[in-house]
Amino acid sequence: MSAGNDSALSADPTLNRAIDYALSNPGKRLRAQLTEAAAYAVAGQTVVAAREIGDVVELLHTYSLIHDDLPAMDNDDLRRGKPTLHRAFDEATAILVGDGLQTLAFERLATCTSLNVEQRLSLVALLSRAAGFAGMVGGQAMDMAGEQQTLALEQLRALHLLKTGALITAALEAGGVCANANPAQTTALRAFGEAIGLAFQVTDDILDVTQDSVTLGKTAGKDVDAAKSTYVACLGLEGAKNEADRLLVAAHNALTLFGEHAAQLRSLADKIVNRSH
Repeated sequence: MSAGNDSALSADPTLNRAIDYALSNPGKRLRAQLTEAAAYAVAGQTVVAAREIGDVVELLHTYSLIHDDLPAMDNDDLRRGKPTLHRAFDEATAILVGDGLQTLAFERLATCTSLNVEQRLSLVALLSRAAGFAGMVGGQAMDMAGEQQTLALEQLRALHLLKTGALITAALEAGGVCANANPAQTTALRAFGEAIGLAFQVTDDILDVTQDSVTLGKTAGKDVDAAKSTYVACLGLEGAKNEADRLLVAAHNALTLFGEHAAQLRSLADKIVNRSH
């Protein structure tokens, strides 16, 4: 992922270097892949606009990671195998880059000529809700409030449906909007998204205790050190693995409506649960 056609998004050279640093290592681009694959499942062919909207979703995701890593939040030193942005630059610069990437996402969305006005408005509502108080922001608040506590499994699921799952589900629904999904298709994409959103977090919790920092590209054991409730803490390691497998089956079942057109989505679901980082 790059800054696109904007060679200098800011008049400040330090801020531009920090933007380039944040965007030069895009990670797995899972959410963008989900947007494109969801559009394909609905339309049965590649949808050009879904690639552009996938980039929008990734800008929102990158902003959220930058802010989540800040000392006032998760206080992490490593992200995608590199020092976190506030470590590579400073805390104020990281806050500004995160703020700017969030607003850039909606600028790109508003000016996406591959979509009509109705689609763009629908996506503004969808993505702002997923990234806001009813989505990622609310989930992060719940996560921080849950530190040093033992959350029940249902509380943990509710938290991660927001913090992790909301943007994943929105990425899929966004692909549906790009392809003019009908209500039944939208419902199926949402069910798939909720299942793999939870599966992604369960797998993250498993990897946090089974992999090292080099493999993960982020600090291993961070949740244990912060005394956070995790699926491993709630269910045990084997129980968490069983939960990930259960969610994977639920995700596959949600795609029945799309037949062979959902092959990419099924493959991505498998990769989410079977990944090593």
